Amino acid sequence: MSTHSSAIKRRTRRTSRQQRRGFTLIEVLLVLVILVILGSLVTVSIRGASTKGKINAAKAQIGMFQQPLEMYFLDLNQYPSTSQGLEALLAPPSELKNSAKWAGPYLDKTVPLDPWDRPYQYASPGKHNPNTYDVWSLGPDGVDGTADDIGNWQEAVQ
Repeated sequence: MSTHSSAIKRRTRRTSRQQRRGFTLIEVLLVLVILVILGSLVTVSIRGASTKGKINAAKAQIGMFQQPLEMYFLDLNQYPSTSQGLEALLAPPSELKNSAKWAGPYLDKTVPLDPWDRPYQYASPGKHNPNTYDVWSLGPDGVDGTADDIGNWQEAVQ
């Protein structure tokens, strides 16, 4: 009988070891929930950093328009009109009175788009800079006149 009882004990030990090998469904679900929460936190952080990077890129690009616009002004004694826009930095506008004075192009290739792939806005005289011009991006929301607009009238841009 001792052989029989030792065989039962071995089977019992083996069975209890086999039961302890895997994770319970609750444990697996708990790990999945934790992973989903961590993943969503990382995604939110990355998107926030991406938006901040795009805002900084827009500020830098807006600042780069200053020199070509000033060169245009030095040559023609005026800034491009609102209707001529930033395209006047690439080719002389057809309605330009002194086209012989136009010494451009003042930009290398094309007028760049903002980081959200939308055109920069331009006005001369500007609403915020009535003696010169305003250059701005519509910002992340793409709507003009909202708090997220990024313009050359903001201190950090100039």
